[in-house]
Amino acid sequence: MPVAIITGASKGLGRAFAAALAGRGWDLVVDARSAGPLADAARELRAAGQGAGRGAAPRVVALPGDVTDAGHRAALVAAARELGGLDLLVNNASALGAEPLVRLADHPLTGLRTALEVNVVAPLGLVQEALPLLRTSSYLSSYEEVTPVTEDALFEAGDGKGEAYDSHPDIENARNAGLSDSPLYAGKGGGILTISSDAAVEAYPTWGGYGAAKAALDQQSAVLAVEEPGLRVWWVDPGDMRTDLYAAAVPDDDPSGRPLPGTVVPALLRLLDGALPSGRYTAASLSEAPGGVSSR
Repeated sequence: MPVAIITGASKGLGRAFAAALAGRGWDLVVDARSAGPLADAARELRAAGQGAGRGAAPRVVALPGDVTDAGHRAALVAAARELGGLDLLVNNASALGAEPLVRLADHPLTGLRTALEVNVVAPLGLVQEALPLLRTSSYLSSYEEVTPVTEDALFEAGDGKGEAYDSHPDIENARNAGLSDSPLYAGKGGGILTISSDAAVEAYPTWGGYGAAKAALDQQSAVLAVEEPGLRVWWVDPGDMRTDLYAAAVPDDDPSGRPLPGTVVPALLRLLDGALPSGRYTAASLSEAPGGVSSR
């Protein structure tokens, strides 16, 4: 079965997307800073996989910790290796830098450093740790060949590949995949999905620190896509959502009119179902283009 690492998976979009993958039979490595909510999420993810009629529950490894810690990042990748490899890395964990948000004139510099560390430095550190495994994945290329994209495919619990599918035929080479004398990578490699924000491209008052960090994350993703053409690298603006992060950012705003994170999940699944090319996407564009979408 394919394997994913999802950071910030105890709540919000990370938890909703993890549940969707579990329902499709994915094995998961999930993290969050708080052990209790993460353990609750892990139980829900195992139940989601078993409830999808796939027999045994998916394997879910829950590792509480901080993505800014190099040892924790190494542990996440090591757990994926124990599950058989890595097909998808989801950089979802995020930090605002100031709660509630403030204008740049008043933004604490320590908070900006935190936002950059969590939103930019940590994702790159995790990518660097995970690249050897991602390069040996053949999940996306095999999925594209075996399962044609249909409208119904976005909402089916199964992944269409069958129990015998091996997404890591060359996993024994994973530890040496970055060396110059290593074997050629198998297939097209895995995917890296990074959650961005419209604040990365739009100038909103009080969102300057967070937006600057997400803009740096976007550019980092764009360069990674060029440097790693064998991988799919997606950075996605999910749009407005009713999350704890938004509530902390703007506590006086009424969140009732904002969509729940689960409504974004079908758009993210389209990236996998279509093995779409690397690029920046919005959840709205992914949802509105049934015949395929273009990155922007």
